[in-house]
Amino acid sequence: MFTYCLFCETGKCEYVADSAQELFHCRAIYPKMIQHTWSHGKMVDIVHDLLPGYVFLYAEEQRLPIGSLRSIQGVIRCLADMEQCCELSGSDEQFALMLLQKSGIIGKTKVFREGQLIRICKGAFQGVETHILKVNRRNTRMQIEIPFASQKIKTWVEYEIADQNESNEEQSVLSEG
Repeated sequence: MFTYCLFCETGKCEYVADSAQELFHCRAIYPKMIQHTWSHGKMVDIVHDLLPGYVFLYAEEQRLPIGSLRSIQGVIRCLADMEQCCELSGSDEQFALMLLQKSGIIGKTKVFREGQLIRICKGAFQGVETHILKVNRRNTRMQIEIPFASQKIKTWVEYEIADQNESNEEQSVLSEG
């Protein structure tokens, strides 16, 4: 597979992707990110551009004509390496292939709040239900209390090991409203 990345004018990614697919019969993705956040007391999904101005192209069987790619209205340039090769390689290619595998959509970001009831789903504390004491959004960690030796022990855990049950979210929204 041949992978490419085009840098485009702001707001032209969809047009560039559609044009490239039609002209060159390749797959084109302008990646999006879904963020799960609180708005007016409800959890909502907001879709953002993951990399504004970038379109990734994927050709199965043949290299794409770089000069023709640049002729698509809205394309500023085709990204290239130091040797002016426009095909992605190494970690850039791995990133592009990960985007392709996810159809260009990076999943929801978990949102946690102090006082929220959560269930630990991985690791040593698996199955424990607890309330969040503090949230460190920058490091995607939260402080919780866990029962141990007839005491409550405070510890920090990553977002990834916690589950938000729909019933917990609904209860949280109802208690606020």
